[in-house]
Order: sequence, then C-alpha cells, then structure tokens
Amino acid sequence: CPWGAPNTTSMSCSLADVMSEQLAKELQLEEENAAFPEVVAVAEGPFITGENIDTSSDLMLAQMLQMEFDREYDAQLRREEKKINGDSKVSISFENYRKVHPYDSDSSEDEVDWQDTRHDPYRADKPTTTPRRGFIGKGKDITTKHDEVVCGRKNTARMENFAPEFQVGDGIGMDLKLSNQVFNALKQHAYSEERRSARLHEKKEHSTAEKAVDPKTRLLLYKMVNSGMLETITGCISTGKESVVFHAYGGNATEDKVIPPECAIKVFKTTLNEFKNRDKYIKDDYRFKDRFSKLNPRKIIRMWAEKEMHNLTRMQNAGIPCPQVVILKKHVLVMSFIGKDQIPAPKLKDVTLSSEDMTKAYYQTLNMMQQLYKECNLVHADLSEYNMLWHDGKVWLIDVSQSVEPTHPHGLEFLFRDCRNVAQFFQKGGVAEALNERELFNAVSGLNITADNEVDFQEEIEALEKMNEDHVQNHGKKLSTFSSDGDPPIYDE
Repeated sequence: CPWGAPNTTSMSCSLADVMSEQLAKELQLEEENAAFPEVVAVAEGPFITGENIDTSSDLMLAQMLQMEFDREYDAQLRREEKKINGDSKVSISFENYRKVHPYDSDSSEDEVDWQDTRHDPYRADKPTTTPRRGFIGKGKDITTKHDEVVCGRKNTARMENFAPEFQVGDGIGMDLKLSNQVFNALKQHAYSEERRSARLHEKKEHSTAEKAVDPKTRLLLYKMVNSGMLETITGCISTGKESVVFHAYGGNATEDKVIPPECAIKVFKTTLNEFKNRDKYIKDDYRFKDRFSKLNPRKIIRMWAEKEMHNLTRMQNAGIPCPQVVILKKHVLVMSFIGKDQIPAPKLKDVTLSSEDMTKAYYQTLNMMQQLYKECNLVHADLSEYNMLWHDGKVWLIDVSQSVEPTHPHGLEFLFRDCRNVAQFFQKGGVAEALNERELFNAVSGLNITADNEVDFQEEIEALEKMNEDHVQNHGKKLSTFSSDGDPPIYDE
C-alpha cells in the first residue's frame, strides 16, 4: 500500500560508538563536504587573476570587489586632478592617495592611465617661458625671449586660441615651431574666415534665402493663408534677378476686395547683390525721392514693390492688359495670375506665332507703348520680349517695378532702349510694317527728332533731358518741357 508505513531498517550501535570522538569528526567532515564540495585554499603570494579564479571562495570575491573599488577610486582621483589643474603651469597630484595594486599591472587594459601623469613620456611639453628679465641662462647658453625656437613654440600654443571652426591640429604634440610671419598670416586668415562666416549667417538670417522665402516672408505668406485671402500656395513659377513669383489659389472675397481664382505672389528679394543698379530707377523718381534711403536695403525693396503696385494701378485704369493688384504687404505683392490651371502664359520670346498673329502683336505693343506714355505718363524702362506675355490672343505687360515717368532724368533714354528692343524683335519676327527704333521713338513720344544717325539721335535725347532737368531745378516743377507737334499718331491695324 502506498500509504503504508515505510519499512526502515535501524542500524544498531553501541553506546561506546555513540560517545566516540572519532565518529563525531567523521560525521562533521561528511557534512562539510556535502555543503562545500570543493574548497580551494588560497595560496600565499600575489593575487591570481584570469581563468584560474575560483569565485566560490568568499575571500576571492572580496579581493576582486576591493580591487574594482580601488580602480574606480583612482579614476575619480585622476578626473579631479585633471579638472583642478586644467592648463595651469603649476599642477598638483593625488599620487599619494591612490591605491594602485601591484598585481593589477598585467590585467588592466588601460595601463597607461595608471602611470604618473607628471612623467608621461607621450605628453607634449608646454612651451618654455622666459622670466621677466627676458632671458635665461648664462654665457653662450643664454636664451632670450626672441629666440627662434621659443617664439615658434609660443606661436604654436597661441593657435589654440583661434575660432573653433579653424582647425589647427596637434601642433604642440608635433613640436611645431611657427615663425612670426606664418603665425600672423594664419591669425589674419582665421579672423577673415570668422568674419566671413558671420556675414554669411547674417545674410541667411536677414536676406531672402531659399528662393526668396526667408522667415519674415514665410510669416507674411502664412498670415495671408490663415486669413482666408489665399487658399493654398502651390509653388514657384518664375525666378529673376529681383524677385521670385509663386502661384496660389485665391480664397474668400471680402467686402472691398475681389480675389481672383488664381493669384501670382511676387516676392521681391531683400538683397541688392543681384540688382545693384536698382537705385538708379527710384532715387530720381520724384514720387519716392524724399523717402529714398540708400543705407537701408529693406526700405528700398518695399518702395520697389510699392512702385510696381502704383504703376500697375495706372496701367489698369488706362485699360492696358496687365496683372490686377490684389494686395501689397511689405515686399510681397499679390496679383492676378496670367495663365490657367497653374500654367503661366508664355513669354513672347517663347511662343511661336503665325505671321498674322505676329503683326497683331506688334500693333498691340505699339498701341500699349503710346497709352503707357500719354495716358499713364510712364516709360516701361525694361520692355522686351521677356516682359511681354501672350495670353488669350493678346499681349500682356508685366514687370513694371522699374518703370519711370518721362520727366525722369533718364526717362527718354529708357524709352529709346525699349523702342530698340521692340523694333529688333518684331523685325526679326518678320513684321514688314515694323518701324525702326528712331521712328518708333518718335511715334510713341510725339517728339520730332530728325537725326540721320543713332549717335546724333541720342545726343538730342540727352539735350532734351538736360533741358528738362534745368527747368526742374529752376522752377521746382516736374513738368515736361519737351516740344512736340501734338499727339503722336495712333497706329492701328
């Protein structure tokens, strides 16, 4: 039966056996062998580490823990010693407080760290310094502060004071000796690089970067989208020397503004590096002359955007095909988009027109130039096939930020340059009725300048401009003193 009492066989022993000391010792040894089967005696001598370590001994574990504690303690002393000394010429040492074990010399992986740092053979010597009297030594062994070796090592040490961006390497460790000429050249180069990096950082922060969208411009665009004026901005459609144009979908119309379905956002670049002669078009314009400041580029850019807004408004009131102004915010001008479905209208130089359409475009351009001069009192000043678009079977004028009035000191010169560009383009396009630049100038301005060659023609233009400028200085009025024979003839198809 499994629940039955077990059959135990009791061994009988006598009282003498129970009281025997020999039997008691044997029983004790058996218990110890059962509890500690293998007891290794620690041999006298150096501490043994490696594969022969037996972790079953408490003494062995205690010694290993003590060794690890001493190693951490010494590492902490080295860190404190390095922190206190720094680059000081006078150093202190905690060597007497360390607990370096002789048996750990072979087992440590960083044996060099246990050496005395005061006598490290791989550590570079600091540059020797001369006392206040300016020399050391006597007789032939005298060394002054102008010694070539001493000065060379000092110059090498001084390179560590350069900017962090200027990599100098470990010159002290190589015992490099720089002459004064080389050190001064490196020092000047380091300062130049530091100033250049500062200028680049300032330019990136305060000017238009990343296709003219700097943080301030990005904030203006975000406000336009958040206010509901614009629904979304799709991307860049055109880049130029003075501005970048983006496409956007119009948002909700307001009480006083009608937002077109598609808009063009013209962001004027806030740096004058790419268009340095910009002030020539604005400083002599009487509308902005009192507000012109050559020392503040951002103000110039805002005036430049404001000037294009006013010129487009004049052209729109005269019925000239041009973008419609929506809103102006600092240097960001929002206009109607000339094109359809995010595809801008092609420039006149990129489109292939038939002979009939080319002739039609020529007469439209001539009529717009006359309207611009007489009704808007403006000269485009940059009219060419690059600034005229072909859309819905007619020519559209864009980019009028540099446009000036004819009374500008260089207004007639700009008009003659526009006439030359227009005449050359349509003559090359095969328009037989196209006038040359001198005939076109007289047709647009109504001035009867009769000169046989281009040089004399330009001289008479400069004389008229000088006459008008003298009149302005004497009478203080911006009135045209050009003598013309009535209104210019209107050329129609």
